[in-house]
Amino acid sequence: MPFDPAFTTSYLVAFVMGLVSSLHCIGMCGSIIGTLTLSLSPEIRHKKALLLPFVFNYNFGRITSYTIAGALAGLVQSLATLQLGEIHGHRLLQILSAMIMAGAGLYIAGWFPRFAYIEKAGMHFWKTIEPFGRKLIPVKTRTHAFLFGMVWGWLPCGLVYAALALAATAGDVSKSALTMLAFGLGTLPAVMGVGIMTGILTRLSRMHRFKQAVGLFMIILALLAALPWLNPMAIINHSSLH
Repeated sequence: MPFDPAFTTSYLVAFVMGLVSSLHCIGMCGSIIGTLTLSLSPEIRHKKALLLPFVFNYNFGRITSYTIAGALAGLVQSLATLQLGEIHGHRLLQILSAMIMAGAGLYIAGWFPRFAYIEKAGMHFWKTIEPFGRKLIPVKTRTHAFLFGMVWGWLPCGLVYAALALAATAGDVSKSALTMLAFGLGTLPAVMGVGIMTGILTRLSRMHRFKQAVGLFMIILALLAALPWLNPMAIINHSSLH
């Protein structure tokens, strides 16, 4: 199978996006895991060996929802390219993706707080499915934890939407789904670390300079999305073919 620079770029960029954005959103993710943890019985809650599988299943469900959302983003890409043509449709999605990613970077850095309004786009759907998540509280089984995670994976989040915008440029439905899978895996270290390294992660997420550095990094990723020919992997691959 030949090396695909566009797919590899989106895969790696999505993973890094998940890694850096999860540190910014640790407060939200931490509160949700806190809700999950407090709903468990004391016997499970006070033993990490028993608690960890519940936290893992919650995250597995959350990432499953991200992957499904990625497949839907790939379907949007297919419809756009069908209407506008493969080249023009894909290029338009690249530009829109870069704009949303840049907006997310400016938001993280604290320079564009209005970017949070993009989260209103998913509020109608969220209000429809959120009651199903509440019905799973208290969480009694690992299956409940997985389903709880699947519901909360649709929580409106501008940074998840930025990753979805990137996924919509991956090439097709399967690659878009894998791009969001990569994003979800990128969020795991910080989210799974809640409760183990809570103090360190919280302090890091509140540092103004750290947020600015993450925001600038997101803007650089946006430039790579808008101008994929600047991506080092694409350049190296192109050179190896000659």
